[in-house]
Amino acid sequence: MQHYRYLIVGGGMTAAAAVEGLRAVDAAGRVGLIGAEPDAPYNRPPLSKGLWKGKALDTIWRPLPSHAVELHLGRTVKALAPREQRVVDDHGDVIQYEKLLLATGGRPRTLPFGGDEGIIYFRTLADYRRLRALTETGRRFVVLGGGFIGSELAAALALNGKEVVLLFPGRDIGDRLFPRPLARFVTEYYRQKGVTVLPGERATGVEIHGGEHRLQTMSSGTFAADGVVAGCGLEPNVELAQLAGLTLDNGIAVNEWLGTSQPGIYAAGDVAAFYSPALGRRLRVEHEDNANAMGRCAGQNMAGQPTPYRHLPFFYSDLFELGYEAVGEVDARLETFAEWQRPNEEGIIYYLRNGRVRGVLLWNVWGRVDAARQLIARGELFQPGALKVADLEPATGG
Repeated sequence: MQHYRYLIVGGGMTAAAAVEGLRAVDAAGRVGLIGAEPDAPYNRPPLSKGLWKGKALDTIWRPLPSHAVELHLGRTVKALAPREQRVVDDHGDVIQYEKLLLATGGRPRTLPFGGDEGIIYFRTLADYRRLRALTETGRRFVVLGGGFIGSELAAALALNGKEVVLLFPGRDIGDRLFPRPLARFVTEYYRQKGVTVLPGERATGVEIHGGEHRLQTMSSGTFAADGVVAGCGLEPNVELAQLAGLTLDNGIAVNEWLGTSQPGIYAAGDVAAFYSPALGRRLRVEHEDNANAMGRCAGQNMAGQPTPYRHLPFFYSDLFELGYEAVGEVDARLETFAEWQRPNEEGIIYYLRNGRVRGVLLWNVWGRVDAARQLIARGELFQPGALKVADLEPATGG
């Protein structure tokens, strides 16, 4: 039976950041990491961004020295016994721990019909490799989902000279995120870039015949493609926590030190639901900034350096020549006010609830994430017409 002072379940960005946080406090304690993927920890955003724009694959790896952590890759934890402080993996190996971090992330939502082997539910490096291999010879691709991942993949494939059909059940690309006028602009922008955009459409099935994918839709007929890729959201991997009796709340509920309801067990990253002082509510965030900041904080807390997690994460995206950074509650259902320097091309959109700024979308505006965080945290009452770009002076960091 192996024994670790610190054991991390999960092999993604959060896990890698946790190792960094642990080692910043404890240089000697033995650290083990159990990851379901066969690959060592890597940065996930380039899979749908930079790798399609010429970035080298070897730039995605997280630098974890061999002395910092012992990796157990291609394995999953099947049982967790908090009282005995041990886990059992899918090989039947029993591993003892003193402190445990659950950084189990999430899995892609799948569509409610058979033939899933014909769809790449995009999330991992293996998914990227599979899609990239298809693009070596294929030219026609269908992307399912008009949200964060779907919009990035459609742009990435089109930039690489592919014929792309993008279909989704919503009204416009990013309609859960962007105010309606901006969502309409983005949808038309994609069409101008050569993407066939089919809003209000759903896939109903997929078949593979002689290497050709045939995707059936609800109302647009059947599309023949060399590959079908989907970005339909994420489900947090909470099953292990549930079996262990940990408190759940749209994820694994954690306190400000990222501890769960069971002493000695922590959670961080996509799977963890934390309280945000700036927003006054519990959040679960599925983006890079949160994974890195939360992972480091969890590692520090596990190693005995009490560090409350009060960070308000941001996220970002690249859509052809467009790009944005977003902070807080960026939800199209809220009241919004846009201050454009160039309509739909450069400006700031504020998201308000009861007269207070709850989120900020920086549309082709850079270097103002920290200022946006501060604006949200102040919680002051604003009249929409009084908000100006000058309220977010450029700031370093973010």
